[in-house]
Amino acid sequence: MANKVTVLDTNRALKNKRIKSQVGKILAKVFIYIILILMYAPIVYIAVFSFTKHPTTGMWNGFSFGNYINLFKPGNVESAKIWDAAKNTALVALTAASISTILGTLGAIGIYYTRKKWIRNAMDFVTQIPVVNAEIVTAVSLCVLFVICSKFMPRSFFTLVIGHVVLSIPYVVMSVEPKLEQMDPSLYEAAMDLGATQTKALWKVVIPDIVPGILSGFLLSITLSLDDYVITAFTKPTSGNFNTISTYVDSAMKKSGVPTQFRAFTAILLAVVLLVVVLMNVMSSRKQKITLKKEKNKND
Repeated sequence: MANKVTVLDTNRALKNKRIKSQVGKILAKVFIYIILILMYAPIVYIAVFSFTKHPTTGMWNGFSFGNYINLFKPGNVESAKIWDAAKNTALVALTAASISTILGTLGAIGIYYTRKKWIRNAMDFVTQIPVVNAEIVTAVSLCVLFVICSKFMPRSFFTLVIGHVVLSIPYVVMSVEPKLEQMDPSLYEAAMDLGATQTKALWKVVIPDIVPGILSGFLLSITLSLDDYVITAFTKPTSGNFNTISTYVDSAMKKSGVPTQFRAFTAILLAVVLLVVVLMNVMSSRKQKITLKKEKNKND
């Protein structure tokens, strides 16, 4: 009798455990779906209303490609401002990302090969400060610095790039350092033993091993630069009408509102990003299949 009771209790416990597990999975899925809806619903909303010319987003007055035609129409003032802002954004992002990748990679290599542990820990700590620090603090600090140095370094494209480099370098360092940790240190030492100079060993051994980290740091820098508003607003040129996409939207909202062509620009940008993501996933899956086939052929 006691054995039957024990078996029943065990079955009940297992059943309750399964129910709790299923409820947990359902709640987790619901939570993920809610987050995805909150993230992507506004983007889809703007993309849908890019196909109507009503000046107010959310109001529909018939399907039309007018916004897309006006976006590419020569002589349209607002469209010209949008494309100028996009060009400036891309130029700043590529310039800042290139500089950040070079400096961040060199910094990560220097930190990794530092012999004194306390210096290495101190450098890691200093590198992580801009990541955890509030972006507004960094922006205000840079603005104050540029105001102090305004006599010989007025706010310009150069100061804007400096601000984005300061923002991006820590992320490059954090992307490269794990790859250095995964690298076999004996390879560098072997290259030195075989007569290679430090520079040649660096380019022939170390750099090829950490290329994935360098690329991820470069892409992350571009993403941060494209997405940034706070540092851009505090460091962009004061003279002229220089705007990036973020500052253009802010200034347009303060004046007469964002023009309808910008909805079309947003939809095109979304389509380009989706296309790039799909292509990257397809290429990654193909590489995995090729790798699996090679491993299978070796085993056979």
